[in-house]
This record gives sequence, C-alpha cells and structure tokens, in this order.
Amino acid sequence: MAADRLAVLLTGVGKRYDIVSAFAQHAFVVAADPNPLAPAQYAADVRVAPPAIDDPGYVPFLREIVAEHDVRAVIPLTDLDIEVLARADLPAFVPPPDVARATYDKYEAHGLLERNGFPSPATVLPGEEPESYPVVVKPRRGSGARSIHPAADREQMEFFVGYVDEPVMVQKLLTGPHFSIDLLCDLEGRCLNAIPRSMIESRGGESIKGTVTADEELVELGRSVGEALPIRGPCTVQVFRDPEIGVAIYDVNTRFGGAFPAPMYAALPGRTYPELIVRMATGERVEPHVGEFRAGLTFTRWYWHTELDADMRPTGHDIVEGGPRSPR
Repeated sequence: MAADRLAVLLTGVGKRYDIVSAFAQHAFVVAADPNPLAPAQYAADVRVAPPAIDDPGYVPFLREIVAEHDVRAVIPLTDLDIEVLARADLPAFVPPPDVARATYDKYEAHGLLERNGFPSPATVLPGEEPESYPVVVKPRRGSGARSIHPAADREQMEFFVGYVDEPVMVQKLLTGPHFSIDLLCDLEGRCLNAIPRSMIESRGGESIKGTVTADEELVELGRSVGEALPIRGPCTVQVFRDPEIGVAIYDVNTRFGGAFPAPMYAALPGRTYPELIVRMATGERVEPHVGEFRAGLTFTRWYWHTELDADMRPTGHDIVEGGPRSPR
C-alpha cells in the first residue's frame, strides 16, 4: 500500500470504471473481480482475481488481501456478495446480514418495507391472485432488469410465471415518474445524505440519462429507509410516483446504484460518497448533511474502451490520442 493513502478493497468491480476511478482519487484501491476482462480493474492500483463468491475460499482470500494491504474499507459493487461480506470478519460497508439477505430477495424486501411502514406495491407469489391487473412478473433475485415481463391479465401472468426459469414474484405494475435515491449511511446506520435523481432513460437496469432533483419527499423517504432498516454504506432506493397510489418503493439495492453521477456531481465539495467512505474508514465521525446537494444537474452516460496486450495488460494505446475529447 502507498504509505500516505488508506487502502480500500472494491469487489465485483465489473465495468464500474467510474466508481473505481473516483475511489482512486482518495485512496489506494484494490479491485477484485474473477473476470480477467473486467474493465474497471484497470483503474485500480492493484487488481486481484478471487475465487467465485460461493467458493469456501472466497472470504479467506479477501482476508489475505485486507491483511496484505491494510485495507480499512471493503465495498461490494454487485449484489452477489453483500450478505457474504456482512457475515465475514472484514471492514465492510454493508448492512447487517438479515437486511442484506432480505434486500437481495425482492419479495422479502417487499415484506421488510411493509413491516417498517414504507410504501411498497402490492406483491404476491405465483399461485396467489393479484389485487388487480396489470402486473409485472420478475425474478425475486434479479438484477440488471433481467427477465422482467409486464402482464395485462391472468393469462399473460401465468405464461410468464412458467416462462421465467427461476423463482419469481408478481407485483403491481407501477407507472408515472421514475426516480432513484442515492443515499449513504455510516456504520451506525445514520443517513449522511440522500440524493434523488430522475430516471429519464435506462438500459439493462442502469440509468444512462437522469436529472438530480431537489424533491423533499424523496429525500426524506431515502433518509427514513436508510435509518429504519438500517443501511450501512451506500444504497439506492428505487421508486415510482404512481398516479394511483403515489410514491412506491419497488427495489432497495444496498450498494452503489447502476448510475453514479449523483454521489459525485451533485455532492458538495468534499462530500462525494467515496470521500465520505474514506474519511469514515480513517475513524472520522462524519456528520449528516441530508438534503445538501446541487440539484438541477442532468447527466448522460457514454462508453469507452481499454486495449489489452496478449498478457491482458493495458497497452496505454487509446482509440483517440490523449484519450476522449473533452465535452464542449
């Protein structure tokens, strides 16, 4: 580890080059991903290939990395190992195991939200009759908007229940404005900030266009969810403002969301979420500043490439000399 920089370990980095780069501004970053072609690992200081998450050696491998680099914060970037990290003896910014388990299963998450008094659309399991149609059939443990199918009536619902080859649930189809609330809680479960953004356009479950909005109802909803569950670390609460039932939460992801601009562009100077996590990892007690952010900013996401040589090492060669052209 660099002597003057605290070390963080990011797991399942995949293509989240933005998140890895943001942490690398403030910390020595170790990126863990079993896929040698995971592009985000090339933004880290060190890249490692762990065993599969369900391998008995996964946690021992991470423990060795934590000890080797004196890692003070472990941050998962996918849903897959959040509960594993919650049960491990690691400095992970994740919720308690029961919350991690419940939020990974969307049907259990529905029950968790209702028990805590939060608005969640009517949801049933296959074999139960929904309150009304249309509905949406979706995997209980899905991600990336995979295998989500609207159904206008019982016949369509029963078809999709049989069609999807994994456990599913049936939920009221929500319409109206679509939002995500990016929040961050400390390890005591205090919400430090909650930043709503509109979901103008999404692909594969990830927002690629959106606008940060100063919506007091959504800010307070995000704060309340974060502190009631409780959340520890980053979280994204996804909602619709449905014309029939009002604001309803349809998903809670206890990690950074598929879009990352709000915790970076909208946060005030010195308060981006990676900075706050690094500060907390040093032992600093960060004070809540819920609702303090820059609203009205619109983001639009784009893509780039990294060239690797025959040994899977970055060549430094870019498709445009000097890297992508600055926006103008």
